[in-house]
Amino acid sequence: MTDPRQQLIAAALATQASGLNRGTAGNISLRADDGFYITPTGMPYAALTAADIPHMTLAGTISGQRKPSSEWRLHRDLYAARLHVGAVVHAHSPFAVSLACQRCDIPPFHYMIARFGGDTVRCSRYEIFGSQELSAAALDAMTDRHACLLANHGLLVAGRDLEQALALAGELEELCEQYWRTCQLGTPVLLSPAEMAAVGEKFSSYGQQ
Repeated sequence: MTDPRQQLIAAALATQASGLNRGTAGNISLRADDGFYITPTGMPYAALTAADIPHMTLAGTISGQRKPSSEWRLHRDLYAARLHVGAVVHAHSPFAVSLACQRCDIPPFHYMIARFGGDTVRCSRYEIFGSQELSAAALDAMTDRHACLLANHGLLVAGRDLEQALALAGELEELCEQYWRTCQLGTPVLLSPAEMAAVGEKFSSYGQQ
């Protein structure tokens, strides 16, 4: 069985290859045992080894030789609140950051907004990075959602596993770019609540169930 810490490192490297993160920006975690593994703070992903990946319990106990990401509270609180969440990705991707710095919710300009659990992707209120207040703001913005933007900061997504969490992060960044580009052409034409509800119903039976 693959070491979950190696899976986490591979996922972290994938965020850089896809342009979601650069340098030491962002963080990723994977639920494991009675808590989760999370990328360490301030370390380049390319240099990580399994021994560098700390484990945290939901009570906040840390095991390992490295300090966890400063945003560990975002991850812990999502795992504690949502038992179905198996992985969390936080990224500082360019278009998500651009919209987050405008403190914009992403409206239903495209039906794929429904992929994230509703008819908008919300932007949280601003709180300083690494704080419990930021985690509370993120959970508020993610009510009935799988993702949100963090004001003046970046994006946050929660998935059932690393594969889904990475896919959602990539899809959200793509939607942010599409919305940004659409706004350059004028005011987007939005889908109605009824149209978005129909999309949500269709998604419930889409793909390999």
